[in-house]
Amino acid sequence: MMKRLYTLSILILLSLVSFAQKNITLEDIWQKYTFRPESISEIRSLSDGEHYCILTRNGIEKYEYKTGKKIGYLVDFSALNLKEGTVIADYSVSNDNQKVLLAANPEYIYRHSFVAEYYLYDMKDKSIIRLTDKKIRLAEFSPTNDKIAYVFDNNLYCLLLNTMESIQITKDGKYNHIINGTTDWVYEEEFAITKGFFWNKTGDKIAYYRFDESDVKEYDMTMFPQDSLYPVHYKYKYPKAGEDNSKVDIYVCDLNTVKCERINITDDYDVYYPRMQWAETDGELCITFLNRHQNYYKLYLVNVNTKEKRVIFEDVDECYIEQPDFVTFLKDKKNVIVRSERNGYMNLYMVDIQSGKVSAITSGNYDIDNICYIDEKNKQVYFTAAMTKSYNRELLRVGFNGKKLELISDKNRQGIYTAEFSENGKYYISSFSDASTPTIYTINDNKGKVLVTLKDNAGLKNTLSQFNINDKEFSCFTNDNGDTLYYWIIKPTNMQKGKKYPVLFYVYGGPGSQEVLNSQARFFDYMWFRMLSERGYVIACVDGRGTGFRGAKFKKCTYLNLGKIEVEDQIAAAKYFGSLDFVDKDRIGIFGWSYGGYMSSLCITKGADYFKTAIAVAPVTNWRSYDNVYTERFMRTPQENAAGYDNNCPIHYAGLLKGHYLLIHGTADDNVHYQNTMNWTTELIKKNKQFLQFSYPDKNHSIYGGNTRYHLYTMMTDFLEKNL
Repeated sequence: MMKRLYTLSILILLSLVSFAQKNITLEDIWQKYTFRPESISEIRSLSDGEHYCILTRNGIEKYEYKTGKKIGYLVDFSALNLKEGTVIADYSVSNDNQKVLLAANPEYIYRHSFVAEYYLYDMKDKSIIRLTDKKIRLAEFSPTNDKIAYVFDNNLYCLLLNTMESIQITKDGKYNHIINGTTDWVYEEEFAITKGFFWNKTGDKIAYYRFDESDVKEYDMTMFPQDSLYPVHYKYKYPKAGEDNSKVDIYVCDLNTVKCERINITDDYDVYYPRMQWAETDGELCITFLNRHQNYYKLYLVNVNTKEKRVIFEDVDECYIEQPDFVTFLKDKKNVIVRSERNGYMNLYMVDIQSGKVSAITSGNYDIDNICYIDEKNKQVYFTAAMTKSYNRELLRVGFNGKKLELISDKNRQGIYTAEFSENGKYYISSFSDASTPTIYTINDNKGKVLVTLKDNAGLKNTLSQFNINDKEFSCFTNDNGDTLYYWIIKPTNMQKGKKYPVLFYVYGGPGSQEVLNSQARFFDYMWFRMLSERGYVIACVDGRGTGFRGAKFKKCTYLNLGKIEVEDQIAAAKYFGSLDFVDKDRIGIFGWSYGGYMSSLCITKGADYFKTAIAVAPVTNWRSYDNVYTERFMRTPQENAAGYDNNCPIHYAGLLKGHYLLIHGTADDNVHYQNTMNWTTELIKKNKQFLQFSYPDKNHSIYGGNTRYHLYTMMTDFLEKNL
C-alpha cells in the first residue's frame, strides 16, 4: 500500500512540474489569443453622475457607480432590428439622456478617422432611424439636444431634429482640396484631432475649421487588391518636412441665419491652430496658436460678435512646446487651467483671464500626465503623474492654491493608474496594472477607496500561472555622460549559473516617448518577449535620453539632432549588458518599430560593433521624408537644419552595415511611407550589403489584420533563432 501511494505521489508531482513548465507558442499569442485580457470599452458617465454606461456587443449597458451593478440597457441592440452583421463601434448620449447616437459599421480612413452609418435612437419610444443613407463622419448632438452636426464629403451639415431637415453649412468641400468641419492628415496624426467643429453652449453657433490643402503635395500609394487585374492608386495630401501645409481658417456659423464669418487671428498661414473650444464666458471662442517652429504658444480669446481678440496666456520654449491639449475654463468665468513646462517639468497653472496672472497649482520636479477631474466646489484638481519613478503613475489631488497635495491611488501598490471620473466627481473608474499584474478595473470613491472590483483579469492571471514565464524587472545604469538610464529586463527562465545568454533589446526612443513602464503596456508584445525568454533570450528595454517623464531637459536634449544621443545610449546599454556575467556580448540584437525601426537601423550601422542583429519594422530612414509637424517640432526645417537631418540619417550609414538585418514594411503605410524602405533598400544595394527585406501588401503602419501578425512574429522569431 505504501509503495502504491509513493508511486502515485511521484506521478502527481511529475504532472504538476510538467503543468508548471508549459511554454508559450506564437499560436497562443496570435491565433488562439490565449492571453487576451478582459477590458472595458467606451465608458461614459451619465449626466446624473450616479450612473455610467459601457459598450458591449449586446448593447449599451447601464450601471450604478455605487454598487457596480448592471441595472439594464440604455440601448439593447437585439431589439433594434438592424441588419445582420451590424457592428456598433461608438455611441454618444444627449445631455438630456433622451437620445443616443450610434456609429455602426465604421470604415477607417486613417489612424483615428472613419465614416460610419449613424443611427438616432429615442429612449422614450424605443424608435431608431438612420440619419442619412450615406456614411458620414463625427455626428454630434448640440448641447441643447435639438440638433446634430456632422461631416459628409468634406462639408459640414446640421440636422434639425424637430423637422429632420438637414442644413448644409458649407458647400465648397472637395477631396484633396477643401476640408470643412474635420482636419487634414497631419493634424489628425500629430495633433490627434479629427473633429473640427465645436458647438457653443446655447446650440445656435458652430465654430469650425476650414482647411485649404490645395497647395499641399500629394503622396501616391499603390494598392494591390486581389480582385483586380490592375493596381489601384490612392492619393492624399501629406506635407513633408519643409513643405507647404494646408491653409487653415476658423469660421463661426450662426445657425439662425446660416451665415458663416471668418475669425482672423493672423494673415500668416504658416502657423498651426491645434485646438479650439468655447470658453465659459458668453460668445467667446478660445483658439490655440502655435508658430511653425512650435516653440511659441498663445491662447487667444475671441469675441465672435465683435471680433475683438486678446491673448490670455502665452508660453515660449527654446526648443519646443509639448503638444497642446484642450485647456479647462472654470465655471466662475474668471480662470483657466493650463499645463506648461516653464519650470522644467510639466506642471499645472491657474491663469486669470482678465489680468493674465499665472499662478502655479503644482510645482513638483516630476511630470504630470493627465488632468482627471476638476472639483470647482472644493477647489481641487485630480491628476496622474510620474511622481515616485518615471515608470510609475500615481493619482493625486491638490488644491487650486497648490496646497494639500494628496496621494489618492494605493501607496502600497506602485504601477500605472488611470482614472475616469463621474460627472459629479464622486466616483472614478480606475485601471491599474504593473509588470506582474494584468489590468484591474475598479470603481473608487474620490478619496481612492475601492468600492467595487469590476474586472480583475483573474482568469488571465490563472492562465499565465500555467506558463513558465518571468516578469519584467526594473533597474538602471549610468551612461558615459553620467545620466541614470532606467530599463526593464526579462531574464531567461531556468537560467543556469555560468551560462551566457543572447540579448534582444526592444527600442522606441522617440522624443517624449516611454517604453520602460511598470505596466502591461503592449501586452501581446510583452507575451512575445516572455516567449523568447523561455527560449533562452535576455529581453531588455532602455529608455535613453530624449524619452519622457523625466523633465524637459532630459527630454529635449535631442533637439535639432534626432538619432545621435539616442543611439549613443543604446550603444551604452549594449556595453553595460555585455559586461554582465550572464550575457554573451557577441550576441546582442535590437528590435524596433517606427521610430524604433529608425533606431535599430542606426544601431546595426553606427553601432555595428556592438549589435550583431537588428529588426526594423516600418522605419523612418530619412527625416526629410516624414511629416512636417512631427519632424519640425524636433528638428526645424531641412532648409534651416540640413546637418541635423543628414548627420544621423541611416541612409548615409549604409556602408557600415554588418551582421544580420531584417527590414519589414507595409506597402500601404500612410504614416511612415514605404518610400523610406525603398530608398533605404536602394542604398544598401549600392553598398553591396546583404540583408533580408519583407513587404506586407496593402498593410498600413500597424501591419495588422487577418493572419498578418502571426506571420510577422513567426518570421521575426525564426530570424532571431537563426541569427541571434
